[in-house]
Amino acid sequence: QVQLVESGGGLVQPGESLRLSCTASGNTRRAYTMGWLRQAPGQAREFVAAQTWDGGVRYYAEPVKGRFTISRDNSKNEVYLQMSNLKSEDTAVYYCAADVVSDDLRNGRPDYWGQGTQVTVSS
Repeated sequence: QVQLVESGGGLVQPGESLRLSCTASGNTRRAYTMGWLRQAPGQAREFVAAQTWDGGVRYYAEPVKGRFTISRDNSKNEVYLQMSNLKSEDTAVYYCAADVVSDDLRNGRPDYWGQGTQVTVSS
């Protein structure tokens, strides 16, 4: 079992930046791909970004490419999402996620996810 706790959400204006953090605990010794999903009101949960255990591969959804950057620090069991040039359509609850199978996370079906943190982009 892995527990994931997100932090860093908030209210920002369009064009501003925000950094999300996620701390994992529990059985963190497995080689989990970690990443982020999001869910806007009335919409399905969607993949945002992910990074493999060794950090060698990063995946991004098309809407966030060039604006969001995922990174991780395995020594701290943490993963981050740096979001820049935020848009109103980025407004959603952001969930940290983990899975040993990268494709499961990218398909929105990770084994583990957190409680979520709200990101609101509004002027």
